[in-house]
Amino acid sequence: MKPTRVRDLAGLAVFAAVATWLLVRTFYGSLPPVSVFAGASLYPVAVIEVVLAFVIRARVDAHRIGSGPHDFHPIVAARAVALAKASALVGAASAGVWLGLLVYLLSQRSELDAAAQDTTGTFVGLIGGVLLVGAALWLEHCCRTPDEPPDEPAA
Repeated sequence: MKPTRVRDLAGLAVFAAVATWLLVRTFYGSLPPVSVFAGASLYPVAVIEVVLAFVIRARVDAHRIGSGPHDFHPIVAARAVALAKASALVGAASAGVWLGLLVYLLSQRSELDAAAQDTTGTFVGLIGGVLLVGAALWLEHCCRTPDEPPDEPAA
């Protein structure tokens, strides 16, 4: 499986930002207020992935991967990679949505009181999306197999 490319995530975020900005321009008046907690749901997922990354990294560094009773089973690492790849996509899309909304809100702050009130919650969501992408990429990196040392030539 190939590592997640940052440019793919950036492309998804830009697409989501543009699509959201276009939609929000038309439908902002019918949207509910943006709560500070709206984007906060991404934070616990990011924390869990960072903790999982450190656990996996410690096991890989200690060569404790295998099917023994205290070993880390390889299928768990494969599932963690799948989680990381999915989370990176969700984080990038979420960050793009929050960014698109933020661009609209910043342009309307002087004209709409609701736009000024929604800005804080939008910042919280944008930061949560970026943190989730970072945590997912770190988890994916920690799940990589260690490089094999080169074979020593016989002397």
